[in-house]
Amino acid sequence: MSAFRSLLLLFFLALWGCRSNTETTRSKPLIVATTSILADGIQQLVGDQAEVVSLMPPGVDPHLYKASVRDLDLLTQADLVVYHGLYLEGKMTEIFEKLALSQPLIDVSQGIPQQKLIRSGPEAHSVDPHVWFDISLWSAALAYASEELQAWQPTWKPSLQQNTATYLQQLAALDQRTRRQVAELVRNKQVLVTAHDAFAYFGKAYGIPVYSLQGLSTLSEPGLRDLTTLIQVIQTYRVKAIFAEQTISPKALQAVARGAAEKNQVVKLAGPLYTDSLDAANTPAGTYLGMFEANLTLIYTQLLP
Repeated sequence: MSAFRSLLLLFFLALWGCRSNTETTRSKPLIVATTSILADGIQQLVGDQAEVVSLMPPGVDPHLYKASVRDLDLLTQADLVVYHGLYLEGKMTEIFEKLALSQPLIDVSQGIPQQKLIRSGPEAHSVDPHVWFDISLWSAALAYASEELQAWQPTWKPSLQQNTATYLQQLAALDQRTRRQVAELVRNKQVLVTAHDAFAYFGKAYGIPVYSLQGLSTLSEPGLRDLTTLIQVIQTYRVKAIFAEQTISPKALQAVARGAAEKNQVVKLAGPLYTDSLDAANTPAGTYLGMFEANLTLIYTQLLP
């Protein structure tokens, strides 16, 4: 056993011994969700029946996130932990395995049919985890979370069912607006160019071609070949704008824009788009619905001829 694993195990054992004392002082159950996107969805379902906390603050890249001692403390004190799965929180996989031995967890990806997932290879970690950019898949994930929450707290069933139905209706309305606006872009032969491969589900669901500089995880670094290929895409489609992302440095895309300009194809660097995180609380993009609307409006206005 590695030194890290030994330390992690000892940490969990020590905190578990203190857990019962903190639970007795809580007025509401504590639910910890890994990202702000997921925390917002769970909050919509449970309402005021629980305190829902996002482990990762707004603007943090979950692909690169490493849990701190404070995070481990929060996770072990939680009454329930909810996470995306599909290796989005890749560096936390071992932590979830340890937590599962002592407390309830919900992996919302379990609610998404396997045939709907986008894969880049046969390995488990090659599944694209950015399912929230297909509203129908995100709705399925939250519907599954609602069922698991009802099993965890049976007395919440009536309110959970009502909250879930209301929120799914809001998501369905947003899905229809997205389809109408993206269809207009497609009719005008537009494509979406982004910093990393987070919008594959968006492209598949709404029918717009998507090109990106980096792969599924921001752990990978783009090379000269990646830049050259993207510049060729910009030339071929006469792309008006390419989009930076909130959690990724725009430097590589700036290089792409300069490279395109050298080939007499001026392209605007727009954004940033919100990808792996919401904006700060109490801002227009501080909820999932607001974040998705902000992205859609930016893409639509920047690409519309």
